[in-house]
Amino acid sequence: MILWQLNLRHLRAAAEIWARGSVSRAATAVNLTQPAVTQGIARVEQLLGQPLFERTPEGMDPLPAGCTIAARIEAAMMHIASPRVTMAQLRALIAFADAGSYAGASEATGLSQPSLHRAINDLAVALRRGLLERRGKGVALTESGRRTVRAFRLARGELEAGLAELEAIKGRETGRIVIGAMPLSRARLLPAAAAAFYAKHPEVALSIVEGSYLELVEPLRDGEIDLMIGALRSPSPGADLVQTPLFQDRPVIVGRKGHPLARVIADSHDGNALLHLAGFPWIVAGPGTPLRTQWERMFLSGEIPPPAVPIECGSVITIREILIQSDFLTLLSPDQVSVELEAGWLEQLHAAPAGLLRDIGLTTRANWRPTALQQAFVDELHGQAA
Repeated sequence: MILWQLNLRHLRAAAEIWARGSVSRAATAVNLTQPAVTQGIARVEQLLGQPLFERTPEGMDPLPAGCTIAARIEAAMMHIASPRVTMAQLRALIAFADAGSYAGASEATGLSQPSLHRAINDLAVALRRGLLERRGKGVALTESGRRTVRAFRLARGELEAGLAELEAIKGRETGRIVIGAMPLSRARLLPAAAAAFYAKHPEVALSIVEGSYLELVEPLRDGEIDLMIGALRSPSPGADLVQTPLFQDRPVIVGRKGHPLARVIADSHDGNALLHLAGFPWIVAGPGTPLRTQWERMFLSGEIPPPAVPIECGSVITIREILIQSDFLTLLSPDQVSVELEAGWLEQLHAAPAGLLRDIGLTTRANWRPTALQQAFVDELHGQAA
């Protein structure tokens, strides 16, 4: 991978030339000689396969590629927050964090365990903080180590985005978009957007990571996921994340075809419907999730205590099978069980109260600057949602 062959100090020199317009001033800023900076930039351009600057008698004029990569380098360096970090050290710490051990990191990278040990130890000295600690017979990240890994992953993400943008300048669409998919997005929105995006950009890889909000939000903060799609949180999850609504979803009450409640509700007045609903077992997501909160609100709006939930589950596949084989009820978006409704395995027994709406949308990092292709995918999501 080209990224790991690059030298962080040379990259920083490129950003300094872009900002200062001269090799001499850049050399002073990165504490290298002018010949070393010149050679370093030549090496970077060789690895990237395109020139970053035009050499003139007045200095170094950045080309479009130089402007593109310089902005990403500056963002990466802000995350790294130290001029003493090397690319080998950055790679070693991320590899250890991903694998959870030196042995696993060695297998994943092809680097020897002594090399990884030395790189992480040197990094701890350079940063003047403990990154690893002994736990029983193993080694684990300290709290400071976890924070450093998050910063390094975000820096890696910026550099990878820069490399993808350079390929776009050469007329090649490359890159990988990692999407965190919460349950509702998997029903219609994400599949439609992914298929439409692929038809326009077949060279770009889409990686869809499924999970609950709690399983996806930390990888999003770490930069391992580019964006997350699903039910938005209220209140906002924090200043470091941005939520963008795409559409509103109104859940419905679903049970098996021929459920005994179907005739009862049909013959009852609306005021009694909640009482009948409270008399059956429910399978819904766990406490704290938007859908569970809405389910509780549905009963409380009719001044009825929410019934017990014998089974808590967020998996639509599991919920579907339990509904088909029992008299359980659930609250779901009709999109999530559209196939089952059309097949006649399940049926909509009752509409949820009018006020039970949930916002479905995107969650991204506050400082996320999407590449052109990432923005194209976001635009596709907006188009499909509309």
